[in-house]
Amino acid sequence: MRPCTTSTARALAVAAGTLAATAVARRRMLRWGATDAELRLALPGDEVLHRADLVATRAVTINAEPAKVWPWIAQLGQGRGGFYTYDRLENLVGADIHSADRIVPEWQQVEIGDEVNLAPGVALKVDHVDPAGSLVLHGAVPMGQMLAPYDFTWAFVLRDAPHGSTRLLVRERYCYLRAWAPLMVEPTEVISFVMSQRMLRGIKQRAEITSISLAAEHAGAPR
Repeated sequence: MRPCTTSTARALAVAAGTLAATAVARRRMLRWGATDAELRLALPGDEVLHRADLVATRAVTINAEPAKVWPWIAQLGQGRGGFYTYDRLENLVGADIHSADRIVPEWQQVEIGDEVNLAPGVALKVDHVDPAGSLVLHGAVPMGQMLAPYDFTWAFVLRDAPHGSTRLLVRERYCYLRAWAPLMVEPTEVISFVMSQRMLRGIKQRAEITSISLAAEHAGAPR
């Protein structure tokens, strides 16, 4: 009996440790880069869904003022500026994403009701837009002919930070419409984490390079 009891205890300990590690990893993925205060912060788009069964808030500091960051947010979307992530991975599933490395004037106009494509024929709608402040997309990705088992908002919020920098917060909120929705959303959220942190870094890199270039041009301009 003793060996069996010891073996069972070890198995339970391993299982408990695995569950604890998974919970910690999940928590970090859902709040990558965000402070405790930012997690509690009410953001544009929170009011769209009457409840949220899963929330992910991720953030990054960008050494450029919000007005320099906004153009990169405004042109998000397939067929526009892309999502500044891993284009090759997205294109393996036919997303046809090509992330821009420059600000394109034709892509700067964003209005409520506009569609922002995630892939050809798959889009979210603009629910809220405040230039140089916030962009909220709303909708869900259907499963073939079946409606998505969840409702979803994706908010991009720019906040002033010290020394002329910007905090970019990206919040995803899911409202489950079917009991089995978590079985679809939870695994997808791992992919979302990988892509989101790359997107935040991609926007940061582009906005900072643009800001430095503009500052250099201004410094070198004749007075």
